[in-house]
Amino acid sequence: MSVLAERNATTQVMVGHVPVGGDAPIVVQSMTNTDTTDAAATADQICALADAGSELVRITVNTAEAAKAVPAIRDRVRNSGCSVPIVGDFHYNGHKLLTDIPECAEALDKYRINPGNVGHGKNRDDRFTAICRIAAERNKPVRIGVNVGSLNQELVVSKMQENTDRDLGRAPEDIISDCMVISALQSTELALDSGLRPDQIIISCKSSTPRQLLQVYRDLAAQCDQPLHLGLTEAGMGAKGLIWSSTALGILLAEGIGDTIRVSLTPQPGGDRRDEVYAACEILQSLGLRSFAPSITACPGCGRTTSTTFQELAEHVQAHVRAQMPRWRSQYPGVENLKLAVMGCVVNGPGESKAANIGISLPGTGEAPSCPVFIDGEKHTTLSGSPAELAEAFCRLVDDYVERRYA
Repeated sequence: MSVLAERNATTQVMVGHVPVGGDAPIVVQSMTNTDTTDAAATADQICALADAGSELVRITVNTAEAAKAVPAIRDRVRNSGCSVPIVGDFHYNGHKLLTDIPECAEALDKYRINPGNVGHGKNRDDRFTAICRIAAERNKPVRIGVNVGSLNQELVVSKMQENTDRDLGRAPEDIISDCMVISALQSTELALDSGLRPDQIIISCKSSTPRQLLQVYRDLAAQCDQPLHLGLTEAGMGAKGLIWSSTALGILLAEGIGDTIRVSLTPQPGGDRRDEVYAACEILQSLGLRSFAPSITACPGCGRTTSTTFQELAEHVQAHVRAQMPRWRSQYPGVENLKLAVMGCVVNGPGESKAANIGISLPGTGEAPSCPVFIDGEKHTTLSGSPAELAEAFCRLVDDYVERRYA
């Protein structure tokens, strides 16, 4: 019996050719960190993120120069054979950019609007409405993206004052959470009044703490049937960002909440932006919700595995699979279900190797210097040699298996 709840959203929104919500698969999203005015670099990164598994890619559109570069970015991406939908991220001046540069409005597949920083008072509603009307005229979907770091302060002050005046005794974090949901729902109503259809609206309410994110999305899901974009905003670097994002998103996804996700990792200087895509794919794959790439089982190592050979081999195999996936994905349907194992000693090595489609059990400390390889549960061969020779031979077996099994 599945431990996953039924999906919450019943409305489905088309973003380019990608369906979001309803009974569609949960979609992986990412965002570029290039200067959008550099059309070549931005297009290259969009394609790299798509190759890694991203199904929607968002770009910053913050200046007239960036907006004017969007059509060239779109053309470069499409001319390279990449069809991933491109989303424009607008803050403060989106109404002006989309009005003044209509070719940008047309080139994008979706607009992201943050209702907390569109403007203040009547200006906020007028500017928000202007973006929604442009989206309606061009039949583009929007994401109404509320963020705890840029929440409508007029709403927050009002609710805080109400808490004091009525002596409600509510914690500030709970009031902030309520304000996020209120902002999202009120903005959705304004978007509908501006001419958008329900099947053009996706909602998000992002926080930087898992507990608040859980509270906000549970409340939001109970009050709407729009597709919901999940993400722990400003999740952080390294293990912290991965763990906090996985905890929050995993719980919500298991409860049936969420239709598209992004893992907002802070990269190391010069780090690989694709890491956030790999993380999102692994979260969905770990829950059995999607399959994106062959899974690789590898032991953590212990006193039995004083050699680093199994670690080097596991790293090499993972890099090889990621490099091959853009081609494998198009040529070998079903390859994402392949299971590999790279094990470091005799304790669990043979068993895990037999359970995988292809597995190798390396010798631990004091074990005979041989590496049995199992294919579909049966011993196929024994490999030996340097780490580089083992990696080459094992990856060759993997390639042969893929071509034979998934052709």
